[in-house]
Amino acid sequence: VQLQASGGGLVQAGGSLRLSCTASGLRFGNYHMGWFRQPPGKEPEFVAAIHRSNGRTYYGDSVKGRFTISRANMKSTVYLQMNSLKPEDTAVYTCAASSSIYYTSRTDYAYWGQGTQVTVSS
Repeated sequence: VQLQASGGGLVQAGGSLRLSCTASGLRFGNYHMGWFRQPPGKEPEFVAAIHRSNGRTYYGDSVKGRFTISRANMKSTVYLQMNSLKPEDTAVYTCAASSSIYYTSRTDYAYWGQGTQVTVSS
């Protein structure tokens, strides 16, 4: 199983980025997908998750109203649209796949990507 994330980079505060994560080696439609991030020197935190088939989404409190998670099952890809970025959004963002009933905790996820760096300058 591989989860390949892309789309990270350097952006000014107030700007936008879209992350993508393409999965291979698994039946994508059977997995809930999530994004987590780890800011420098801090613990990993939940960013967003999306149900495998009904499109239901969940967001961490710090990103609600600014970030949008979506998926394209035919492309085995999950996206994270990030708007109104803030310096505190600076982190390594990682996508993950869950076959569990639950999908908002790191322990619910079995497969993880390699992460992509997002840096927001003030």
